[in-house]
Amino acid sequence: MTATPELSTPRTATPELLRSVFRQHAAGVAVITARGGESGARPVGFTATSLNSVAAEPPLVSFGVGVSSSSWPVIAEAEYVGVHILGDHQEELAATFARSGADRFAPPTGWRTGPEDVPVLDGVLAWLVCRVVARVPAGDHRIVVAQAVVGDPAGAGRPLLYHQGRFNGLRD
Repeated sequence: MTATPELSTPRTATPELLRSVFRQHAAGVAVITARGGESGARPVGFTATSLNSVAAEPPLVSFGVGVSSSSWPVIAEAEYVGVHILGDHQEELAATFARSGADRFAPPTGWRTGPEDVPVLDGVLAWLVCRVVARVPAGDHRIVVAQAVVGDPAGAGRPLLYHQGRFNGLRD
């Protein structure tokens, strides 16, 4: 019989406890993009580790976005969003889209206007353009549910992960 390690004393749930627990959870890294409704509006985007596949039929994804985020006003009104799966070679891109106040679409970020006028990032492992079908209140965030309408899974490389407060790649 092997000894069971002693459990630490449980703590009351707080925002810090939740952050500490989820530092133990490795998550894939995505960038969500959108453009405001008026023609020629500046694009917005942010790094997300909350991306989930929700259903295959119809093809639905979800992600969380903070209502205090600079991207939220556009995401709150956007009919379509871009979902980009980052490769382990894109740590700097992930950091740029996570940085407050950064001009996320300025060089060296490579991107183009894709289907439904959604900004599509260059060099990602895979991307989708999705039609937003729901925005669900969840504390200081909204959970956005969106249906994939077009995409490309053909990028090369391995996924970028986020764990223990840093970007990482997979190990063999």
